[in-house]
Amino acid sequence: MSFTVAIVGRPNVGKSTLFNRLVGKKLALVDDTPGVTRDRRPGEAKLIDLRFTIIDTAGLEEAGPETLEGRMRAQTEAAIDEADLTLFVIDAKSGLTPLDQSFGDMLRRRGKPVVLVANKSEARGSDGGFYDAFTLGLGEPCPISAEHGQGMIDLRDAIVAAIGEDVAFPEEIDEPETNVDIARTAGDDEMEEDEEAYDDSKPLRVAIVGRPNAGKSTLINRFLGEDRLLTGPEAGITRDSISVEWEWRGRTVKMFDTAGMRRKAKVQEKLEKLSVADALRSIRFAETVIIVFDATIPFEKQDLQIVDLVLREGRAAVLAFNKWDMIEEPQAVLADLREKTERLLPQARGIRAVPISGETGYGLDKLMQSVIDTDRVWNKRISTARLNRWLESQTVQHPPPAVSGRRLKLKYMTQVKARPPAFMISCTRPDALPESYVRYLINGLRADFDMPGVPIRIHFKAAENPFEGRKKKR
Repeated sequence: MSFTVAIVGRPNVGKSTLFNRLVGKKLALVDDTPGVTRDRRPGEAKLIDLRFTIIDTAGLEEAGPETLEGRMRAQTEAAIDEADLTLFVIDAKSGLTPLDQSFGDMLRRRGKPVVLVANKSEARGSDGGFYDAFTLGLGEPCPISAEHGQGMIDLRDAIVAAIGEDVAFPEEIDEPETNVDIARTAGDDEMEEDEEAYDDSKPLRVAIVGRPNAGKSTLINRFLGEDRLLTGPEAGITRDSISVEWEWRGRTVKMFDTAGMRRKAKVQEKLEKLSVADALRSIRFAETVIIVFDATIPFEKQDLQIVDLVLREGRAAVLAFNKWDMIEEPQAVLADLREKTERLLPQARGIRAVPISGETGYGLDKLMQSVIDTDRVWNKRISTARLNRWLESQTVQHPPPAVSGRRLKLKYMTQVKARPPAFMISCTRPDALPESYVRYLINGLRADFDMPGVPIRIHFKAAENPFEGRKKKR
């Protein structure tokens, strides 16, 4: 991307609506309630022929630095400092407010390029607010309607004029094609040999989920080494699912912070429903999910339901017992947590669980190593020959049950996919195979092929009868 743009303004002027319009997706939560956005969210924007990085921010408010609104303002100011250009959005329908005047003065003092955007200009009576915007001293306002997509060409021209054509349209440097060809030729043989090997260079997609106030945002800030996400003692601060990128031991990690998920019966407000839906979407698009438990009150019913949800979605799961710095007898508590993990989560036998502290940084390297190890198992493939030898030994040790006087036969087994590992077994009467025998096979796969803690799927298919459909000879 050529440059970075931050969208700022007081609450409820349409910043997130404009952000969604520019990225072409409904990434940011939008609601009539003021102050929906709290963290700064980056996205890849496209405006006519412009390509740039856009940052959605929280509404600017006058508040003390220790308050939630004050911490939100600090995040917005950090986005302004990071950006090359600021889009200052005002509500043309309701007109200028003293808050707009105050933040206009603040932007002028920073000395960075600013484009004044008069949103909701399609509304009746918006002309007064549009002409009042000239008094801010930030140049001619650009009238748009973020909700209906009006005025986007004018906005594009205003951005180019403010930042300059050399920044808006950087020259692309073409790399010599010969280098690409040589690299591809040199790696062909190795790629064919290691086709089934685990790719250590592939970026990781990790989602952080858990109950409200479990310490998810604090954990990500500790990984990044900066206060990138809004944190505090208040429960439910995070609303949007925010993605951040960083490197761990040379490997790119794309991590998603999500809103805390409460019991479904307690989720009544529309905004919280949108936040939880956004968190569920992050789980579906992630590969590995870190489920953060509060070590001081672990294994609440909602914790177990979140783990079950992640496993049913087929994601690789790792448990993180956060706030370990608050535990007085760590050895005794750790032994108790291990016993409860095995007893309460039988569907994820062998799941990796790591005690950590997002506040002090304790255990974070071990947590990331557990994520890598779990992702390796989640991508695992087993040859058909090994699977069939294993299936034969399993059926000899514990034969399938007999139904109506005839014993069921498991004839053939193969792995149909990875991520998560899924297998197909050809057998007689698959509908009659009891669930207990399926669990026996899954537990055997976990133990014999070293696949702890990931969901394993087995599908059964009726064996084809080669004589079916032939006419009986007289």
